[in-house]
Formats: sequence, C-alpha cells, structure tokens
Amino acid sequence: MKEILLSALACPKCHGQLQYDANNQQLICQTDNLVYAIKDNIPILLECEAKPLNQSSSVQE
Repeated sequence: MKEILLSALACPKCHGQLQYDANNQQLICQTDNLVYAIKDNIPILLECEAKPLNQSSSVQE
C-alpha cells in the first residue's frame, strides 16, 4: 500500500491512525483493537466488517 494513501486513512470508529500489516494485508487500529481487511488492494473500512485484534497477530514495531 502506498505511504500517501496510508497516511490519509483513519479508523472509522475513533478516527485514529491505522498500522499497515503487509504480511496479512490488513489495517490495524491499536486504540480500538480492531483489524480491517484489505481486499483486492482496497481497504474495507467499515466498522461492521472489522474483526477483533488477536494479540498474536499484532504488528510489532
């Protein structure tokens, strides 16, 4: 995902910053502990489509 696009995206629930997980093709909101999928290079930023963040799949920085 391009950096310019990533910098423009925000969590639809809290409007916070999202982390990009390239390995799993998903965006992660650490504040709400939610994961948003990316399908066909399109982020699915719908709160009803988000999945809970598992600690084992969190991005380590």
